[in-house]
Amino acid sequence: MNSLRRTIQIAPRLTSTVRMMGHGPSDHDTAGSIRSAGGSFAKMEIAHEEEYFYNLRKDQLHKLKEKQMHELEFREKAIKDHEDAINRHKTE
Repeated sequence: MNSLRRTIQIAPRLTSTVRMMGHGPSDHDTAGSIRSAGGSFAKMEIAHEEEYFYNLRKDQLHKLKEKQMHELEFREKAIKDHEDAINRHKTE
């Protein structure tokens, strides 16, 4: 129960950090100065960022699907093993 309370207390802090990181440069932040300058370099940077995050999401999705398939195979094998054990004990 204590770990659940700790998780609930920590979770809002993590989400606010993620939200802050995704908002782009703020008034006091100088990150993204090329983007704020505009021009072809800004367009190229935006395209590279979009490509990076697209590929990141694609890789994450691929890994998730792969993990799900391994989990499914493991569960199907466990079910078959249990059914074999049940049939083996029935015939004894």
